[in-house]
Amino acid sequence: MSLPDDYLEYPWRQYGMDHDRYDWSMLSDRPKVHWPDGKQLAVWINVSVEFYPLNQRGVPFKVPNGMTMPYPDLRHYSLRDYGNRVGIFRFLQAFERHGIKPTYAISAQLAELYPSLIERLADTGAEFLCHGWNMDHLHYGGQDKAEEVEQIKRALDTLRKHSGQSIEGWLSPAKNQSENTPDLLTAEGIRYCADWVNDDMPYALKTAHGDLMMMPLPTEIEDQFVLGNNLHSEDSWVEQVKDAFDFLLEEAATEGGRMLGLNIHPWLMGQPHRIGCLESVLEYMMSKDGVWQASASDILKAFQASNTGRAR
Repeated sequence: MSLPDDYLEYPWRQYGMDHDRYDWSMLSDRPKVHWPDGKQLAVWINVSVEFYPLNQRGVPFKVPNGMTMPYPDLRHYSLRDYGNRVGIFRFLQAFERHGIKPTYAISAQLAELYPSLIERLADTGAEFLCHGWNMDHLHYGGQDKAEEVEQIKRALDTLRKHSGQSIEGWLSPAKNQSENTPDLLTAEGIRYCADWVNDDMPYALKTAHGDLMMMPLPTEIEDQFVLGNNLHSEDSWVEQVKDAFDFLLEEAATEGGRMLGLNIHPWLMGQPHRIGCLESVLEYMMSKDGVWQASASDILKAFQASNTGRAR
């Protein structure tokens, strides 16, 4: 059976990239970035505070770290819930000990289910960004636009209501988007997004409602990727994070300010046998000269103040 004539037709096919969301550039060709007080490396500690429904739909795919056994998968559901009942409080203690100013990416449904948790995190003065509705409501290619509009609006309205924050940042569940997601986010007042990991530094993504700043949150050193996907040891995760940190700090000495984003999960690193590994990483980072540890929005503001904020 032959393929139809239009099978290989694609409106965005072109030399270079197959989209016009941003202008391609090499990091080495961009103007040097200057962080506050002459610091060289900006460190963003992002905590994903997530809700995984027990009865996952898996549309259009099963989200990473979601339920894997036949319903009711209490083993994996309760492990994820451990992070919101126990692990997150170990994080809070570690952050206080090491002077960390984290940013929390929160599944908006948690704001309805566990309002006391949201209140506790808000009381620390930390910044929130929206992590979608929950970890089973994905944004994906071919998704009905009206459905996605409602999904984004519901998530943002709920988190804004319960947190008392304006919520200007976004991290999609599984870092997955549809072709419409960036436009829909800026339409709802989102200024920055952490889904795209094709850079080390912030850059501007073009949308129908103005620029959406991308704040790269590397997958390669994320705890769930190193431990759950690559099946490396906790000690290996510590080594990899420290190696990335050391390299970027050294590179920044000659190439201009750099940024390290580290995404962690309370249900993973908040375990009794792992929290010491997180403490080791935090202590190491905060012991070095030239490090500016700040929230995602503070780093973005400093970046935009340093240059135009658009990758060239």
